[in-house]
Amino acid sequence: MPKLLIGSHVSTRGGFSKAAVRAREQGGRSFQYFPKNPRSLRLKEWNAADAAACKAYSVKHEIQSIGHSPYPVNPAHERERGQELYELTVASLRNDLDIAEACGSKGIVVHFGHTHASDPLEGYRNIIGCLDDVLEGWQGKAKILIENQAGDHGPMGTTLEEMVQIRQLCQYPDSIGFCLDTCHAYAAGLWNGGRDEALIEKGDRMGYWPALCGVHLNDSKYPYGSKKDRHARVGQGCIGLEGMRWMTEQEPVRGIPVVLESETGPDGTHREDIQLILSWQ
Repeated sequence: MPKLLIGSHVSTRGGFSKAAVRAREQGGRSFQYFPKNPRSLRLKEWNAADAAACKAYSVKHEIQSIGHSPYPVNPAHERERGQELYELTVASLRNDLDIAEACGSKGIVVHFGHTHASDPLEGYRNIIGCLDDVLEGWQGKAKILIENQAGDHGPMGTTLEEMVQIRQLCQYPDSIGFCLDTCHAYAAGLWNGGRDEALIEKGDRMGYWPALCGVHLNDSKYPYGSKKDRHARVGQGCIGLEGMRWMTEQEPVRGIPVVLESETGPDGTHREDIQLILSWQ
């Protein structure tokens, strides 16, 4: 069984290489970071030497990482908001991929997205078209990692079927993977929060687990099926310690970045929660 590569989301203040150092200092074996301002699609002019230092440090200390695209990215909705914004979204995601590749990251997490179109199929077509445009000509190892959603903006992106189907229908499936958010899965009714062998079996049967490249290990502040996206610290939410521990024991989540996105501990880091999870191993 591969190692559990537990870590957390960390700041890139001071550069990407500093993010890798922060991750290791708090006991992490992985980390997540924002390639650029998470509130904007504005492209980032990044320092190649800094990104190379991040990659070298991560390789030396056997730390894996994933990036997270800015929150305004919505591949299911962009064409409805005008061509200019759509083109900016595509360029922004390609910018994120370039940075992730230079930092040696597995890929960039992208929310599945949502749409208010009268025809729900339009949203799925938008996603496929957007990902195809981003990945056209892409030769790097970094992938787009589609993240499942809680259902707070509607039913889109809450099932394994949608994740797998979108990937299969895109022109470049080998450059697309998945990021499983445990809070979102619980809130959407995808995972029951316990020893859900049916989820593991379904993921195997559909080919979801082989394409899993990252996990957001978040407890939930709201009950199962609530459709509310509110993260809690591990063991301090409605899922609880037993369910979270079970998830970390599953083979598909081993050997890939498993990151905490919840509130930090008293010292301002995720060190306490990382130590708790490592104590289970």
